[in-house]
Amino acid sequence: MMSSNVEQYLTTNAKYFPEEKVPVLRNKLAAMDAGRFSTVSAISLKDPTVILIVALLVGALGVDRFMLGQIGLGIAKVLTLGGLGIWVIIDWFTATKRAKEANFEAIMSHI
Repeated sequence: MMSSNVEQYLTTNAKYFPEEKVPVLRNKLAAMDAGRFSTVSAISLKDPTVILIVALLVGALGVDRFMLGQIGLGIAKVLTLGGLGIWVIIDWFTATKRAKEANFEAIMSHI
């Protein structure tokens, strides 16, 4: 029963995690008891597509970094005007990966 819940959770939410880390997540979730699993499955995940759109539209203001909980980097990005544009361009290509990593770390911190 529990493995079907884990598979259903991962089928629904696989896009929120790095592909190479899904097997690790599967093993950790399968080893949990049902109560703890329901707590972990209720964690709010950041949508990588939304983070990318935010990075494209207002990346120079550091909003994408603030949304991921990277307050210090968000402030640095604002103060340097997005690294004079270079940092903003780099973030366009790494935004989805950063969001997926943040989601994975959030889940792992509760396991």
